[in-house]
Amino acid sequence: MELKSEFLNEIKNRGFVYQDIDIENLDKIISKNNITGYIGFDITSDSLHVGSLIQLMLLHWLDFYGHKSIGLIGGGTTLIGDPSGKDETRKILTKEEIDKNIDNIKNIFGRFMNLNKDSLIINNYDWLSKLNYIDFLREFGSKITLNRMLTFDSVKSRLDREQPLTILEFNYMLLQAYDFVYLNKNYNCILQMGGSDQWGNILSGVDLIRKINKKDAFGITSPLITNSDGSKMGKTASGAIWLNKEKISSLDFFQFWRNVNDKDVSKFLYLFTKLPLNEIKKLSSLKNQEINEAKKILAYEVTKIVRGIEDADEALEIANNTFNSKIVDQRLPNISYNKLDIKNKNFTILDAIEKLNLVNSRSEIKRLIKSDGIKVNDKLYKNNDLSLSEYSELNEIKITVGKKKNGILKIIQ
Repeated sequence: MELKSEFLNEIKNRGFVYQDIDIENLDKIISKNNITGYIGFDITSDSLHVGSLIQLMLLHWLDFYGHKSIGLIGGGTTLIGDPSGKDETRKILTKEEIDKNIDNIKNIFGRFMNLNKDSLIINNYDWLSKLNYIDFLREFGSKITLNRMLTFDSVKSRLDREQPLTILEFNYMLLQAYDFVYLNKNYNCILQMGGSDQWGNILSGVDLIRKINKKDAFGITSPLITNSDGSKMGKTASGAIWLNKEKISSLDFFQFWRNVNDKDVSKFLYLFTKLPLNEIKKLSSLKNQEINEAKKILAYEVTKIVRGIEDADEALEIANNTFNSKIVDQRLPNISYNKLDIKNKNFTILDAIEKLNLVNSRSEIKRLIKSDGIKVNDKLYKNNDLSLSEYSELNEIKITVGKKKNGILKIIQ
């Protein structure tokens, strides 16, 4: 299907479109007029992680082509919890916890949307908190049937596994649909986008707009991104890959992308960078050792978008020094410790790695040592007593965990 609008062509060619509601009519409208579209983000943590990156990129491209993007922060809906894609009821956060999370997350949207122009960040608590529940149920509850809700995968899968689904969570779907109605009425928003797990919620919103506002509305879902091994995007053995710098360093963020599976490189270049499509096509054709160059470009481009060009330049430089030139870069994570404690074996390799935050647990460090996963000054660490005493006369040592993580122990003489 040939699309006329620049925005829809861009996101379709890059692999963002999984399902759509009436994309042909949307294309006719959007090729002639600027529109407003939104994506909702529940604020269950004090940072978004890379699992939200595909949605942020969609808002970016909508903004880039002159349309109005709305990043809807779910200050109200997070008080309830979205059942979509969940095996169990989410932990209920307090209003204070949610407000604190919102303050930490707001800045990230400015990297993707021009908030100084038309695009907006809006909190749905502003209108959901003012609803009269009885009036709301009378006007909107009668327009969405339980019969239809029960056909949505997000609900059906939970019930099929005999997992509890609370009345609170059922209300979530109604409230998200109402969000779309509210934005349509007050901001002339005609498009909702989201992950494929939001398909049922988006359908409900479109249906409600047609019944209540007597207008056409549209929806697009993107594929839920997994790694080539089927694991969830953004989750690693050491935890989530956060977008906020306070949660994970720009170097570790860079290295996450630098070390993705070869099979994922092409897909991630299309989705998570702004490189021209013809350039991505060339990079996607690289094989064997040459694909490492494509990975470096991927890591640099994503870090530049999320953290800014200065952080991307610094992460690239540190990575080149550490992994290519074997230079001990002083910007690596580092700690200082007393020579005497190291010499007397009171401060071990376990203590050093733990304090450098390179591994989550001491048992995991022991496992890595046994499987030849730890190096000191680029040589395999093999000491059964876990000591660092043989290095106590040095001014500093470099500790490497796996292929990705490095830190410096400075020894105070």
